[in-house]
Formats: sequence, structure tokens, C-alpha cells
Amino acid sequence: IYHDHKGRFGYRRIVLMLRRHGVGINHKTVLRLMGEMKLKSLIRVKKYRSYRGDLGKIAPNILNREFKADSPSQKWATDVTEFKVRGRKLYLTPIIDLFNQEIISYELTDRPVFKAVMDMLKKSLPFAKVSSQLILHSDQGWQYQMQKYQQWLKENGITQSMSRKGNCLDNAVIENFFGTLKSELFYLKQYESTEKLKSEIEDYISYYNNQRIKLNLNGMSP
Repeated sequence: IYHDHKGRFGYRRIVLMLRRHGVGINHKTVLRLMGEMKLKSLIRVKKYRSYRGDLGKIAPNILNREFKADSPSQKWATDVTEFKVRGRKLYLTPIIDLFNQEIISYELTDRPVFKAVMDMLKKSLPFAKVSSQLILHSDQGWQYQMQKYQQWLKENGITQSMSRKGNCLDNAVIENFFGTLKSELFYLKQYESTEKLKSEIEDYISYYNNQRIKLNLNGMSP
């Protein structure tokens, strides 16, 4: 199970998978065996920060760490994270649904450009249309202070919410996704190019949405 999922599963998920296959084994035993076999997760590093001061209008923190949603397309979160490969950089800009932690849409670019954020928004629109009270939460990054971004949300009936300055826990769900992605993919090997990493991130997001089980979803994938 550990190798089938490329080292991405910890002992809790391995216990769930074993039980699905009819193997009743204690979680403490799995944890001990993984320790003996030196199967452990990798350390996460600091995230990319896009805050550049107050460049536009700062939205209130409407989400207020209320991360649970009763239905899809009720509460979304977005952010940008950076990858470095042999002197080059790659930026991932996704939207995550707080109902089931599914990645709704995303963009991968070699620079943290505003166009990537707008393209991501446009791809998410079909999902947004099913909700009349959708909140989209972000940090205070420069992209989310742009008038064009805020106008697009307003025109499509989406309420903007922003974390308080310097409070990364206000956007914890997408922060956790970035940490999981980097631990389960990026840190597992040395990449030769951003093109190769981009391809594998695309594969990983499909895997994450459709195959990777989550403990808070009762062992189901998003």
C-alpha cells in the first residue's frame, strides 16, 4: 500500500486500506512496523508569500476560520505556492472547495502573473454558478487586491474574504494542501526541469481529487 501510493500514505491511511481488504490490524502495530521499515513523511518548508503591502482594497475576513461547509461551492479558498527547480521557478494557483477539499481549478505558470489568477477563476465559473452564496477566501496577496479580480467576483455574485495580515492559519485548508502536495510529490525526488514537475503536478492533482483517501472524509477521496 505504501509503495502503491508512492510513499504518500501515513499509518492512519494504511490502516484504513488494510481494513478495506479485510485485514484487522492495530494502528499501533502499523506505526511500529513503519518505524522499523523507516517509512516516514518528509519535512515541509516555508511557503511562497505574495503579500506586497496594501495595494488595493482589503476585504474583511468573512470566513473567520469557519472551514466546514454544508454543500459544494459554498466556501472556496485560493492561494499561490512556489516550486524551485534548478534555478527556475514554477507557480501553482488553485481553488479548493472547503466542503470536500477538492481542487476545483488551477493554473501552473513560470511566473506569478495576474493572468494565471484570472484564468483559474474563469475555469471555476461553471462550479460557482451552482451557488448563490459562494465565499472565495484568500490571503492579502497583491493578486487578490487587484480591482479587476474584485470586480470579477462581484459581477459573478461571489463574496470576497481575506485572511488577516500575517495569519496563515486563516487559510489553513489550502496551506495544508500545499504541504501535502510538496511532501507527497515534490520532496520525493530531484526534478530535472519545471516541465517535468508541471506534468507530475497535473497527475498528482487528478490523483488527489479521485484516489487519495482522506481521514476527514471517512476514507473517501474528494
